[in-house]
Amino acid sequence: MSYEEKIALRPIGTVRNAVTEIEHDGGDSLVSEIIINSEYEEALEGIEQFSHLIIIFWMHQVPPTKRHLKKVHPRGRLDLPLRGVLATRTQYRPNPVGIKTVKLLERCGSVLKVMGLDALDGTPVLDIKPYIPDYDRALGARVPRWVKQLRQPPEPSEPAR
Repeated sequence: MSYEEKIALRPIGTVRNAVTEIEHDGGDSLVSEIIINSEYEEALEGIEQFSHLIIIFWMHQVPPTKRHLKKVHPRGRLDLPLRGVLATRTQYRPNPVGIKTVKLLERCGSVLKVMGLDALDGTPVLDIKPYIPDYDRALGARVPRWVKQLRQPPEPSEPAR
């Protein structure tokens, strides 16, 4: 069965932080505010009881031309093999939907202060879910070797000849 209809999503909020350019690393300690639209403030009731949240957002600054890529070098590292975009966490995807588990620092009305959200200032937030370890962690998960290599510095490239 094929689903050809367009899907329309309305943001429930917006990210506020000092990030204006896509960065591959360093987002783990970044503090952001998620400003939830006032009509959804009541829907946040009880969220402050969770230590972590899953944020689903629209990577609004990904150019449409980049949404047609089929393969990328993970994080732009040429020392890693080309991989299909759906086998990576690249922002260059057919639908630039981001998902990130973040630490909830505090809630003040319709504002959530979080740490670890790798989204640009002004990013539309599509949904928020509480992180529940029994539902959200995958015991025995495995990843390919190149994913582990992302934590290491890139190998030096050979000089041009």
